[in-house]
Parts: sequence; structure tokens; C-alpha cells
Amino acid sequence: MINFENERFHLRNKFFSYVLEISRGKHLLHRYWGKSLREFRDSAPLQKIDRGFSGQLKDFENERTYSLDVLPQEYPVRGHTDFRIPAYSVELENGTNISELNYSSYKIFDGKPILKGLPASFGECQTLEIELVDAAKNFTVFLNYTIFEDVPILARSAKFLNTGGKKIKIQSAASAAIDFSDNDFEIINLYGGHAAERTIQRQKISRGIFEISSARGASSHQHSPFIALARPDATEFFGEVYAASLIYSGSFSAKVEAEQFGTTRLVVGLNPEVFSWTLEPQEEFQTPEVILNYSSSGLNGMSQAFHKFYREHLIRGKFKNQIRPILINNWEATYFDFNEEKIISLADCAKDLGLELLVLDDGWFGKRNDDNSSLGDWFVNTEKLPRGLKGLADEVHKRELKFGIWVEPEMTNFDSELYRAHPDWILHVPDYQPSCGRHQLVLDLSRADVREYILDAMRKIFSSAPIDYVKWDMNRHMTESFSAKLPAERQPETQHRYILGLYEIMEKLTAEFPDILFESCSGGGGRFDAGILYYMPQTWTSDNTDAVCRLSIQAGTGLAFPIISQGAHVSVTPNHQVGRVTPLQMRTFVAMAGTFGYELDITKMSDAEKSEVRNYVELYKEIRPTIQLGKFTRLLTGGNEYAWQFSDDKKIIVMYFKILSKPAEPIRILKLAGLDAEKLYTLKKYLPPKKLSVDGGPQKISFEEKSFYGDELMNFGIAVEKIETDFAAYMWIFEK
Repeated sequence: MINFENERFHLRNKFFSYVLEISRGKHLLHRYWGKSLREFRDSAPLQKIDRGFSGQLKDFENERTYSLDVLPQEYPVRGHTDFRIPAYSVELENGTNISELNYSSYKIFDGKPILKGLPASFGECQTLEIELVDAAKNFTVFLNYTIFEDVPILARSAKFLNTGGKKIKIQSAASAAIDFSDNDFEIINLYGGHAAERTIQRQKISRGIFEISSARGASSHQHSPFIALARPDATEFFGEVYAASLIYSGSFSAKVEAEQFGTTRLVVGLNPEVFSWTLEPQEEFQTPEVILNYSSSGLNGMSQAFHKFYREHLIRGKFKNQIRPILINNWEATYFDFNEEKIISLADCAKDLGLELLVLDDGWFGKRNDDNSSLGDWFVNTEKLPRGLKGLADEVHKRELKFGIWVEPEMTNFDSELYRAHPDWILHVPDYQPSCGRHQLVLDLSRADVREYILDAMRKIFSSAPIDYVKWDMNRHMTESFSAKLPAERQPETQHRYILGLYEIMEKLTAEFPDILFESCSGGGGRFDAGILYYMPQTWTSDNTDAVCRLSIQAGTGLAFPIISQGAHVSVTPNHQVGRVTPLQMRTFVAMAGTFGYELDITKMSDAEKSEVRNYVELYKEIRPTIQLGKFTRLLTGGNEYAWQFSDDKKIIVMYFKILSKPAEPIRILKLAGLDAEKLYTLKKYLPPKKLSVDGGPQKISFEEKSFYGDELMNFGIAVEKIETDFAAYMWIFEK
């Protein structure tokens, strides 16, 4: 998989090749990343051109064609003849941030190193470690490249070691930088906001610097730590795509520079706007891991590689490939206004409908009757739950349902016993009033005493009752990122230390409670990233449960993250976030394209609606192995129509959604993808968006079972029956 010959490293599997070169014995250059090559012989060598205003290092002052300003480097620095985006910057004790990394040595070994304190990929793999040494021997950087046999993925990270006798300050430290030889790309990223996460944006690259980032202390609703460079002709099924996804949950940056000579540089890692790190002599600093994904088969090829990689090489524990239960969450049913009797009535109804898990959301602890108080006071509100969590959990279990709870351990309120006892435990700057969001204050997880309090509180709660599921929320971003425990020079480390503290807490709790299914949340999808998936195998995709909005949100999320990681619920209509009225069938089918549940007062449904829900629940139990564990393919994305395909060795499920009905439209033909051309596929069920049948269930359409060979379904396709209604949802189920 990795070989070194003629001063070149060639990392290769059946999907891609990645080639590095040691130039003049000093500089580590990037030469190739693309389709797998049997051997790299340099058919397009670097051209020697004298570029104006491109300087030379002292060793090459008489060789004006050799400049770092134009060479394709693997880990570049600013200010030492290269004017492009740097991968790193280090400030020495004399105040300078000029440095120079020269190649020193390499190691190739099976497996990969553990990234201390950080989530990282695992599995059968091979790693190349390259040692780069600062010319003045102030520090060393180790670049790690890990290649896997079964996916077109390269994992990269960097580790800094202070080898000098004086402390140094890391001002920026990217996980990876890549120089491309041209700029014929379009940038794809996922932008949004609270309740509008991960909208797909695609735009042609232009000269200058394009950046997506978060300085919020979380990966954020606003920008996902994912970016892709796609060739202009790349579609869902064809063309080259180069993508990067950061395994990190805090502030990040991804920059793309199309520079003066028509080349492109991509730099991904920690956000230097809110980061620096002081290294004492012999201390190390490890960057997060970034996942580099090459697809020669378009965006679906990219997505399917990410999905496979995260499911098999990142998500851990007993639930990684375990079918998720169908749940009922009481939040939009009751908000804070509930008692034990109300929750038990939901459990009774859930049992009748065939659901499998009841989740008690916010409001069960302290004196929490609104979002103004009690975060951090992790004791049961016995006015609402006189028999405590255990009494309620036992009642739920008697009904053969699993039981789950909501927690938000990273926060507190002014009005809380925790804050009154420990006002110094929050992130805040002395002499200034702390700011809040949603009446909340952020606890300082960089502090060991705060982490121990959270661990102790959660251990007591999780041990107090038979709890099967925990929804872990985080409902505001960081401001005043100042820790009372850190000296002045280390204050810029606060946000990163917070994330390291969060990872420590999650690592300990998920290890100690392996039978709890953890779902992460941050006001919905505000921390939906690969870092969290290492600890918690699913994430609440968005607080927005409107089916139309969710089409865009879930399509964007699926660009990088597997279906089994996406929480999706059916809610009431008119929808609580946008007021839209949509049919139950559309709301249901959209939610089925995830881990599936309900978030409304099911006790208030009509008998006809309950009958419909029973049928849908029965249907989902039949198809969820294919949806959650199969291959996900986007057939249509965006605009007025979406079409999604889920497939495994037994079934093909196709969903088609049309938001608004329009006159004089052509017949929509859906061409399926990735089938076995020579196998027969029998259409077993077809559910168009008709009105409810007499029994209140989904339409039982009478049709003759027909079988089609895979080649016909892929090349001729299936026609969507024209039905003149807004918010239409269709489903076809084929058996192979």
C-alpha cells in the first residue's frame, strides 16, 4: 500500500494514489492525488520557470526557477518565500514566526498511532510517518498519512514536538494542506443556521481565498467541517471530487486559495482566529485528524465512501451497526408542561402504535419549568416525577418500551444551585458581565474540577434508573472564552482545551455505560460532525422537523454522514417551526430516511391517524435494515424534487418527494443506480400520495407484481405516477 523509491512516497490502493516527493533532500512536495496508478514515473515533471517576485531561500539564491512560492508543498509555512495560505505558524521566543521545515526521515508501519485525547479512525491500515525538522532545530513536525484497503480514504494529521530549549507558541496548526496543479474546480460546502443546517452550496472557484469556518467553540449550524473540490462536470454519478472532513467538534477553518499562477491550495484544521498553543521544551501538540476522500464516480461515490468509512472505521460500540429503535420524544408534545401521568399516557399510546422507545426530554430535573433555570442541578424534579426517574422508567419498561432521557451537562443558568455555588466555573472574562444565550452559561470544561462534577452528576443519573438512551444537548455557542484556571499566555488555548475536556467526559461515560444509546445534539445539528460520532453513534439532525425543510437538511447531511447517524422525527402539523401543513405520508417518509421517530402528542391523534401510524411503523420495521445499514444514493437533489434510493443485497427502496404540484410538467422518470444488471427485482409495494384508505392506513394499491432486470431499472427507469397534489411522497419497494 505504501512504498518509497527514488525519493518518492507512493500511497496506493485500488481506488486512488497519493504521491509525495522529497525535493533537493529538503522539501516535501505534493505530486499527485487521483485515480490509482500501478506506478508513478513522473510523466509530467515539475516545470522550472522563473516567476517574478517569487523569492529563493539562501541555498537556491542563484536558481531563480526554484521557489517555495510556486512549489506544491505538503505542509507550507508563510513568510519564508511562500506567500500563500500556510499550514502552520510558530512564534519563537524572540518574537519571530519565520521557520523552515526540512525533510528528516520516515517510517512505514501497519496500523496507526493513537491521537492522544482526540477521536480518530481505526481499522486495518498502513501509516506513513514523515519527520520534518525546523532548520534552526527549534521544533519537529511529524506528518501522519494512513491509508485503508477498503475505501478511497486517506487520514492525515500533524504532531508538533518542541525539541529546543525554549518554549514556542503554535499560532496555527492545520491537519492537512494540499496543493493542486490547476484551479478547474467548483467548491461544495454545507452552510446554514439553527433549524436550517447543512444546505448544499456549489460555486465556481475564483481567484483569491475562500473560507468556511466556525469560531463558536462548536463545529456549528453555520458551517460544517466538510469541504469538497469538484470538477465542473462532476455530477451525482460521474466526475472527480476531492473532499475533506475534519474529525473535530470545535472551532475549525477550511480555506481554498486559487492563486496567481492558476494553482489551488486547500488547508483544513483548527481555526487560528481562536487558537494558539504554548509548547514547553519536549512537549507535544497533536492536531485533529482530517479525512481526505477521492471519488472518480461523482458525489454519490464520495458520500458512499464517507458513509462506509465512518460506519466501519470511526463509530464504535455495540450500536455502530445495530438497528435503531422507533422512538417517541415528548418535547413537541408537552414542552416543559408534563407530569408522570402525562408521560405514562404517551407510553401507553406508543405501545399501542408499535413504537419501541420513549424519550423524556427537557424539564425533568431541578426546578426546570422553562429554560431560565436549573441547568447543572442534576436531581429529579419530584413535583413532576414523584417516583423519580426509576419509577417512571419501570413503568415504561412494563409496557415493553425502552426508556431514555435528555441532558445538557455542559451548561448552567444564573438561576441554579450550581452557579450560585461556583460562579467561577463558567467561561467569562474578568471585569465584564458574562453574556448568555437561551439564558445559558457555558461551563469551563478545560477545568478538571468542572469535568469531575459533570462526570459524577451524569454517573449518578445514569445509574439511578434503567436508562437505555441519552440525548446529550448543547444549546449555545461560546463567548468570552476565558478560563479562570489558565495563565494569560494560555488563554487562547481555552476553546481547544474545552473540546479535549468534552472528549474526555464522553470517552469515560460511553465506556462506563456501553448499553446506553447516546444521541448527540446541539440545538439540533449544531455539532453534527465526525468527532462526536466517535463517541455517540447518532446526532439529532435539526430542531426543524418540517418535512419540506428536512428534505434539504437531510440531503446535505447525507453528503458526508451516514443515514444511521441522522435522527429524524415525524411532528405535528401545522409544524411548530414554520407553520406548514403537510400530509402525514410526506412527514413519515422523510423521517424514515433516518433513525425514525415521533415528536408530537400521539394521544391526541384521531383513530384514523393512529391506524395510519400503525401501518407506517409496521412498514418501517420491514425496511429499516435496508435504510439504516444499506447504501444510500441520491437520485435527485434540490429544487422542487428529491429522490433517494436505499439498497442492500435483499431490497431496493426508492423514495420520491415533490414539494409543489405544477401544470404541464413532463413525466418524471427515475433511473435507479447500482443494481445488478442481470438480476431480477420484483416490485412488492408501491405507495403513492393518495388520500387515506377507509381503514385509515396507507393506500393499499392493487397492482400486479412485476419483475424487472436491473439493467432496465437503471437505464429505462420507473415512471412517477402523476398526482396533482402539493407535498407528495412516493415509495417503491423492490425485492431482489
